[in-house]
Amino acid sequence: MNIKPKTIAIGFVIAGLMNFSVLVFSKGFNNPVINATDPDVMSNFGLIMIMIWGLAYISTAKTYHHVKWLVAVFAIEKLIYGVIWTRWMIDNSVSEVFEKDALAGAFYSIYGINDWTFFLFFLMVFIHLQTSSYNTLN
Repeated sequence: MNIKPKTIAIGFVIAGLMNFSVLVFSKGFNNPVINATDPDVMSNFGLIMIMIWGLAYISTAKTYHHVKWLVAVFAIEKLIYGVIWTRWMIDNSVSEVFEKDALAGAFYSIYGINDWTFFLFFLMVFIHLQTSSYNTLN
C-alpha cells in the first residue's frame, strides 16, 4: 500500500477538523439534547475531549511517521467511539433525537460514520508505516 505523505497529512488535519465540528452540533456546548442523549460519552467534558483528540491528530499531521504507535492509538480510539455509536444506534432511536433538536439528531446520525471512517484511515496509515521504509526503530 503506497499512500502519499501529503495525502496522509491532509487526512490527519481533516480528522482533527471533523472533531471540532462538535462546536457546531453542540451549539458551542449549549445543546442540552446532545448531553442528555448520551451523558456518559457526550457530556460537555466529553465533547471537549473530542476536540483535544482533534488537536492531537492535527499536531501529528506532518510528523505521523515518527509516531506510528500513536497512530495505532488513534485507530483504537476511533474504533471505541465507532463501537459505542453502533451500540447506541441499535439501542436507541435517532428519530426521537431529531424530534428534540435537529442538530443533535444530525450529530447522532453521523458521528459514528465519521469515527468508523477515520478508524480505517488511521489503521491504514499504521499498516503503511509498519510495512514502509520509514524509521524502523519506531
